[in-house]
Amino acid sequence: MSRYLIAVDLDGTLLRDDKTISERNVRALQAAREAGHEVMIATGRPQRHSIMYYEELGLTTPLINFNGALVHHPKDPSYAVTHRPIPLKTAHEIIEEVSETKAHNIVVEVTDHVYFHKDPQEFYSPYAERALSVTSGNLLKHLQEEPTSLLIHATKEHVDNVRARLNKVHAEAVLNRQWRMPEHMIEVMSQNTSKALGLREVSKHLGINRKNIIAFGDEENDLEMLDYVGTGVAMANAISQLKAVADEVTASNMEDGIAIYLEEKLGIKA
Repeated sequence: MSRYLIAVDLDGTLLRDDKTISERNVRALQAAREAGHEVMIATGRPQRHSIMYYEELGLTTPLINFNGALVHHPKDPSYAVTHRPIPLKTAHEIIEEVSETKAHNIVVEVTDHVYFHKDPQEFYSPYAERALSVTSGNLLKHLQEEPTSLLIHATKEHVDNVRARLNKVHAEAVLNRQWRMPEHMIEVMSQNTSKALGLREVSKHLGINRKNIIAFGDEENDLEMLDYVGTGVAMANAISQLKAVADEVTASNMEDGIAIYLEEKLGIKA
């Protein structure tokens, strides 16, 4: 059998709604590795909020964080880290445009250093967990490094306007996506960022052909990845756009969709 690289998104894909991995999914991914395949995580989460799942699965592969804005290897310090940040000038311009009237708050991350435009209330506290540093206040003053990610929690009445302006004025520098949960959260990243670019780097490093990559996802940030790989698999709970570009659809994140697919595709027993 061919050697595959299996890339799994976390939220809504590998993780159940309570943010845990089912025993069946763990066994299936372990069985895939024992059969000679490679397993990796490709997530929009930062390293600090994904490393626990990397360790739980016992992975030894590179890790894609921030949707490809950061690609690194937790186990191999010699691995060449890729960081695709947002230009600082562009970040400042966006912050200035939305900070006063169009956003409840803005969360900026420079890898695992976190900045808040306004003091984080309970709603935003998870973003600060395990951070190397947390800074609150005037982002135009405090943010002096190119950010890895910029999250705009837009007000309901301004969310469409903010996205339209990002697409019109800043499209050459950044791309943006809206999350389903939490509602009205707009994620801004460098224009040359995607999980697909991260997978291209990792698959080259591992010596695995693009056609032998299987990727699982459920959200807008998985579109490029599923379109790029040899076999793109959307979860049953995925957005309709993703199902349209996917090669196949498996069961939901609550129904062990990854395990079900791999057991059949690779002939493994979980």
